[in-house]
Amino acid sequence: MKPKILLIEDNSSTAASLQKVLREEDYDVDIASRGDVGLEQACREQYNVVITDLRLPGLGGLELVAQLHTAKPKQPIILITAHGTTETAIEATKFGACDYLLKPFEADELLDLLASAVASSRLMSEPVAMGEARMNRSAIIGQSRAMQAIYKEIGRVAATPATVLIRGATGTGKELIARAIYQYSDRADKPFIAVNCAAIPDTLLESELFGYERGAFTGAQGRRIGRFEQAHGGTIFLDEIGDLNANTQGKLLRVLQEHTIQRLGSEADIPVDVRVLAATHRDLETAIKEREFREDLFYRLSVVTITLPPLSQRTEDIPDLTKYFIYRYGKELGLDSPAIHPEAISFLQSQPWPGNVRELENVIRQALLQARPFSISLEHAQRVLAKTRKPAEVSQQTHAAYVAELLNRAQSGDVNNAYSRMITDLEPELFKQAIQLAQGNQSKIARWLGVSRMKVREKILQFGLDPQRQERNK
Repeated sequence: MKPKILLIEDNSSTAASLQKVLREEDYDVDIASRGDVGLEQACREQYNVVITDLRLPGLGGLELVAQLHTAKPKQPIILITAHGTTETAIEATKFGACDYLLKPFEADELLDLLASAVASSRLMSEPVAMGEARMNRSAIIGQSRAMQAIYKEIGRVAATPATVLIRGATGTGKELIARAIYQYSDRADKPFIAVNCAAIPDTLLESELFGYERGAFTGAQGRRIGRFEQAHGGTIFLDEIGDLNANTQGKLLRVLQEHTIQRLGSEADIPVDVRVLAATHRDLETAIKEREFREDLFYRLSVVTITLPPLSQRTEDIPDLTKYFIYRYGKELGLDSPAIHPEAISFLQSQPWPGNVRELENVIRQALLQARPFSISLEHAQRVLAKTRKPAEVSQQTHAAYVAELLNRAQSGDVNNAYSRMITDLEPELFKQAIQLAQGNQSKIARWLGVSRMKVREKILQFGLDPQRQERNK
């Protein structure tokens, strides 16, 4: 479903212009021209994000933010305000706005804030179920002993204020565990802000977390609150914490010790009441020995540690996981009764799954698209797995050699749809090189490839790409 946005703006030309921009980015946009009408509509209907101007007829933006935040504490609100009212905008964040923009602004600035707010909205509004295979939403699946121990640990720590470090290989579901802890905590009616530390370049991560003052660096044209301030009263989830640079590690340690932050360009301490959940796939003990990670920060983060087992250590959960993904993507594709043959499940259980649950999900989704009549056979599972674990990267071949090989395989019957196979093989390399060329700037990537920013983020997650690491390896 398209993200649903409510735009509260009394200037009809501005509203029409913003609506056009947002619809081009695949958002569903409603417009209200008065503050009181917009508040009523936002309280009555469900929106991913509300965008409101400061000066409105009927009800001012500040009062609208305050009343809407009281009625819907987890509703992300972006406030738009004019030059010279920065302090008013800061007040609005105290009333519940998750962020603000100073006029005039570029469309890219709004789109970046909006994408972040939509992601937060979905994380907060979509409950995480546990152990249920017939679910068409986020769920932690598995009845193995290993997963039962994880469920118990979530129950033990959720209601406490303890900092939690979630450890596990890529694709094991660390974000789902963090969301479950938040969901069952006493902060469940407050914000949940997720930050992928590996997806943000080092030069931007500090300002993303702690905010900045006007003039703090080139291009800082106004004050901006950071993710810690946005999460005040709630929970912040720092994914891939092991990728933090030394300077940011030191500042994070200060937040954990003193419960205050300093925006870039300021020495003023700002109190923050935030519970920190962190996750990493890295071996932090080794990183400490190699002086890549602070030992004191490690102990602050790991008051409680939850370690997720790789899929290869809980293969008894693969049948339930498989049924869950078939049901979920079957619903997405509008299929009545998608299924999988028992021998296909046995085959899947025999595999090593280096990509863990995420890899299994990808295989099931592709197999379901290939299967007719949407019943996954052993042959379907074997074919998709062979394709996703191709021996040589396309980037290591010339295009001519790759096409020749692909057509030969199509001629021999090994490949049924050469065109779709080419897209599947080349798409990861396209996004990988685009990330390197754009230095991780997702707005540029979207513009170059002619896709929406949402599509760029989706592909980065799908292919397990790390914008920060791709830029370092350039």
